[in-house]
Formats: sequence, C-alpha cells, structure tokens
Amino acid sequence: MSKFIVPRRRALVLSAGAFAAPLIASGVARAQADWPNKPVKYIVVFPAGGPTDTLSRIVCRELEKLTNQQFIIENRSGSGGVVGADVIAKSAPDGYTIGLYTIAAHAIAPTLYAKLPFDAGKDFTGVSILWEVPNMLMTRLDFPANTVPELIALLKANPGKYSFASSGAGTSPQITGELFKSMAGVNILHVPYRGSAPAHQDILAGQVDMMFDNIPGPLGLMKGGKVKAFAVTSAKRHPAAPDTPAMAEFLPGFEITSWGGICGPAGMPPAMVDKLSALLKTALESPALIEAFDKQGAQRKWLSPADTAKYRADNEAKLAPVIKASGAKVE
Repeated sequence: MSKFIVPRRRALVLSAGAFAAPLIASGVARAQADWPNKPVKYIVVFPAGGPTDTLSRIVCRELEKLTNQQFIIENRSGSGGVVGADVIAKSAPDGYTIGLYTIAAHAIAPTLYAKLPFDAGKDFTGVSILWEVPNMLMTRLDFPANTVPELIALLKANPGKYSFASSGAGTSPQITGELFKSMAGVNILHVPYRGSAPAHQDILAGQVDMMFDNIPGPLGLMKGGKVKAFAVTSAKRHPAAPDTPAMAEFLPGFEITSWGGICGPAGMPPAMVDKLSALLKTALESPALIEAFDKQGAQRKWLSPADTAKYRADNEAKLAPVIKASGAKVE
C-alpha cells in the first residue's frame, strides 16, 4: 500500500509547487511595479559638500517628489569612490540600495588600480547617466601666475616646488592633473584628499597651490572671489564661465569631461530598472532641477540603461591610454 502513498504525496507537493509558482511570480511583479514602497538608500561615493554630492542631492529631491518616498543619502567615501562603489556592488539587487555611477570608480579605476574589489562592467546595473561636467583649474588667490602660459612657465622654472590637490587617487581631477603634467611638460606634486571639500579648505588656507576639480566646486569659489580660475577642461569654453578659457586653447587636444549617474548592483529586475530610468528622465526635465544644474555648471544627460553601460565601457577604453601614459598607478 505504501507504494501508492508515496507517489500521492509527491503529487500533492508538486501540485502545491505548481500552484505557488504563479503566486510567487505575481508577487515579484507587484514588488517591481510598486517600487519604491519604502525609503531608498542612495550611496554617494564621495564626502558631503563636494560637487557630486551636491548634484546627487538635487536629483534625489526630484525623485522624492515623483515617488513620495525618501531617498536617503549615505556618504561612503574613500579610494576615489571605490569604497562606496563596492558597497553598491555588494548590496541586494532589490532597488532599495542604489547610488552614484561615476567616472572615477567605474571608468578610471579599472585601469588605475592594480586590483579592485569589483568588476566595473559586470557587478553593477547602470541605470542612466545624469550629468556631464568639465573640470576647472583653480589656484590659491596669492599664486604667482595669472594665466595658463604664465603658470606653465612658472612650473617649468620650479620643478617639484608646487602642488596640486585632487578629490582622491583615481578621480578625474587627479587624472586631469596628470594629463596636464604630461602635455605641459611640468612636474607638480599630487596631494590626494578624501573628497573635494577638504581639498577646497586647504586651497583657501594656502596649504596647496592649485586643483583641478569638477566645475560646480571651483565655480562657487571663483564667483565668491576666493580663488583664481585659469581654465576649464572641456574642448570649448563653458557657458557657466565664459570668460575662463579652455585648456585646449593653450594645449591643443586637451579635453576631459567628468560625469555622474545612477547605478545599482548587478541583477536588478529589468522592470524596476526601466521604471527608475523613466523617473530619472522625468526628473531631469524638471524646471527646478534644470535651474539647479545650471547654477552648478552641470550639463544634463539622460541615457537608457543599455546606452549607459556602453557609455561607461567607452569611457574606460578612452581613458586607459591617458592613464597609462601619465604613469599614474594605485597598488
């Protein structure tokens, strides 16, 4: 008799599983459709007060308006954004931990660092690029040069005497400084900081001489009469600072543009990714965001998830020879 009981029990189990499968699938679908139904953690991979932190907060404010949920900023800085990026990569792919997709951690670090705790191409879900910004070269107010040609002449006459700050090893400001050293044929000491804000403080205090940084930071300091602005790193002059020349006017071919976006860990459900992507597109069209971005000198840039992944990969390939030629490396 037992030979009939076992198959019957097995049939009941199989029947229950078959009945549960569509319920589970429908539950997952509802979770994706309802997202977000609780606060979302947003990891900024640099300290509070810097350009990428400021732009991220502007975007998160718009997302809160659109979803009626909190987007809670958590600053996890270190190693040029690598520390925070690793937090994102190792988070659950449920849409409730997302964060900053950045040129530093996702396009520069793969070449600059001898070893990374993640794969920049495989361990993240790129949702969209959000902004592009050039870097701006600024110096302390009492720096003994006022133009790029004067600066280059001064640096050539005093190799190793002057220093340039960056927001961290492996950031676009550092790579911009390395490119400047290479193209101008000068020797400047690199002083990495844990983000832009502390570097700005030391420039204002005269502890370091100059800095390339994402334009939102230097722009505010320049307009406040606290630093001298020498050049921007876009191919042409930037509308937010039309009187500041492009570095390419003095060093032909000089161009580096920084960017930021939103990503999550690999494995996020496609429907959720598409929903967040659509929300970001709407957010970037908000008059309040447009005004705030314009004040920061940031150019809005929305890309689809597929194009975002390609954009990151293309940037990594473009920057790799620049990084290798500069000799910059982080062990």
